[in-house]
Amino acid sequence: MMKKEASLPPPELPSKLRGRSVILPEEIYRCSGIKILGTRIKSLVFTTDVAVIKNCNAQAVMCVYPFTPTLTITQAILDVSNMPVFVGVGGGLTTGQRMIALSLHSELLGAYGVVVNAPVQLDMIREISHILDIPVIATVASVHDDYLAKIKAGASILNVSGGKETPALVARIRRDIGPDFPIIATGGNTPALIIETIDAGANAITYTPPSAAEVFRTVMEKYRQASDD
Repeated sequence: MMKKEASLPPPELPSKLRGRSVILPEEIYRCSGIKILGTRIKSLVFTTDVAVIKNCNAQAVMCVYPFTPTLTITQAILDVSNMPVFVGVGGGLTTGQRMIALSLHSELLGAYGVVVNAPVQLDMIREISHILDIPVIATVASVHDDYLAKIKAGASILNVSGGKETPALVARIRRDIGPDFPIIATGGNTPALIIETIDAGANAITYTPPSAAEVFRTVMEKYRQASDD
């Protein structure tokens, strides 16, 4: 009988030039993750800043933004990212054939999934889920969203973004849909909120990083202190 090997902490190799990388909270990795196209994803960085995407340790990118979705933005993010990208394709103002075309082109460009906004019509979820071979991720913003209908229409994953109510909303959804359906949720800005969201039933966590401008502000303060010395 083979002796069981002791569990060792993973060796870490530091970088001299990437010490300012955005490091996501370790608490995120307590969640189960979601396997998509063979890749297990626990952490997603919520940004379209290509500098942040290139300098963070997230496992995936949540590329959703408050403007009309365009393929040029999708292409730019996919070109820069060395991790899976989930692309926003509308669902509010952007709908109909335009949304269908954006969804299909996003898959063909290499996206791992498409994200539809909370107001999306069920017919749109039904149509794009029928066409695509990648997950359709339906956003749920409040208890008033009919998430059960979105799942029935073809959503493969729910993306819960309920602000400060996210943990409670995740817990309610989990009770209604059972233990197996995948949920991505916003984790808040503290370790305690991240853990609470995971305990409520989230399988993966999106994290909003500091902007490049905020990181650079800290760097400039250090430069000024050094010059004063």
